Amino acid sequence: MPESPYTVSDVMTHTVVAVGSEASFKEIAELLDQWKVSALPVLVGEGRVVGVVSEADLLAKEEFRDTEEGDPAQRHKAGAVIASELMSAPAVTVHADAKLAEAARIMARRHVKRLPVVDGVGLLQGVVSRSDLLKGFLRDDEEIAQEIRHSVLGQLPVTSPLTVSVSGGVATLGGALPDRMLVPVIARAVRAVEGVVDVRLDLTHR
Repeated sequence: MPESPYTVSDVMTHTVVAVGSEASFKEIAELLDQWKVSALPVLVGEGRVVGVVSEADLLAKEEFRDTEEGDPAQRHKAGAVIASELMSAPAVTVHADAKLAEAARIMARRHVKRLPVVDGVGLLQGVVSRSDLLKGFLRDDEEIAQEIRHSVLGQLPVTSPLTVSVSGGVATLGGALPDRMLVPVIARAVRAVEGVVDVRLDLTHR
């Protein structure tokens, strides 16, 4: 079965606000507020991503303003004044051709809300956020159904056509299959279609 064609490049933001490694604390804080983002890629040279500076990185200065206790690494950031000292490095990134599920897994494992999108040599191409990854669920039900008919059902070795309907992102399939072993295969393939919230099967088989 074909995989969903949707990749990070389909949903990412191409126009990205970033800072150089020498950007000041105040400049970073102003950009985060101006652009209403939670983190900024830090670039060197022609645009190579070397780190990410986030609200959490800046917040250390407030957190440790009146105490010497706490995590040494965070206390160190409390004394930082430029991006190269504040940033988390190396940056957690993703490539533009990565599947949306891969980007979602990276965000979940690394506990980040945004990922810089880089090319093969680490140059910044864009940024993808959690909200970007949810755009697939905004697809029209009929558009999803058409993709299931073409990309999933169109590849099946069946003699009679299966029916498909989508409502609220929930895909319902009906009809007869020549082999019961196809049931989990179909379910997995339909679930992989971007925008599908759940799969319900009303299938008979020999």
